[in-house]
Amino acid sequence: MMNKRPCVILVADNMMVGAVKGFFSNPHWHMKLGCSPFEFDSRTDLICDSLGNDQGVYTRAHELLRPYIASHDKAIVILDCDWNGEYRKQRAEITAHIAANLTVNGWEHGKHKVIAIDPELENWLWQGDNANVASALGYKGNGSLRELLKQKGFWPEGVAKPTDPKAAALWLLRQTRQPLSSSVYERLCARVGLGGCVDPAFLDLRNALLEWFPV
Repeated sequence: MMNKRPCVILVADNMMVGAVKGFFSNPHWHMKLGCSPFEFDSRTDLICDSLGNDQGVYTRAHELLRPYIASHDKAIVILDCDWNGEYRKQRAEITAHIAANLTVNGWEHGKHKVIAIDPELENWLWQGDNANVASALGYKGNGSLRELLKQKGFWPEGVAKPTDPKAAALWLLRQTRQPLSSSVYERLCARVGLGGCVDPAFLDLRNALLEWFPV
C-alpha cells in the first residue's frame, strides 16, 4: 500500500503560494504552531488554482484536489472571503460549501479543512507591533510603523491591526518602492511567521494542524 504524504494545501492565488512557502521555509514553523513537524514540500504538497482566484477555488476545490486523494492523507483549502471586491460570501457559507463538496467527492470527513480568511490574506500579516513586519515590508523610518499608519488613517488607536489590512500593505509598499508580489508574502511569512496571529481563520488552521499532528 502506498504511503501517503501528510497533507496537501490548495490556495487561491500566487500571494498565498508565497505566504505558505515562506511559512514552511522557517525551520521552526511547527514550534510556532505547537504541533509536531510533518514533511511538507511545496513542489508536491502545495497547489494553486490555475485561474488564480478565490471564486474558482470555491466552485472547483473538490475537482482540483481529487487527484490527491490517493497520494495525500489530509487536505487544506485556503481562500479569501473578499473576491476582489466584486462578490463576497459569508465565511461560514464558504467553508461549509467547499467542505461538503470535498466529502461528497472522496475526502474522508475529518481529513480536510477549509480556511476562509475574512476579508483576505493580508489580515494574517499584521501582528501588533511586530518589528519584523516593518522590516519585511522595507520600512526604515525612525518612528514605529504602527504610529505612521495611525497618522495616515490606516490603523486606528486601540485596535489590533489596520482597518483595511490590504490597503495598508499596498500603501506601505508604494512608499518603499516595492511591487506587490508573491516574494513579498514569502519574505514576510518566513521572517515574521504566523504564530502570533489571532485571526479566527488562522486559528482554525492552527487547531486543525494541532489535531492532526499533535505533539
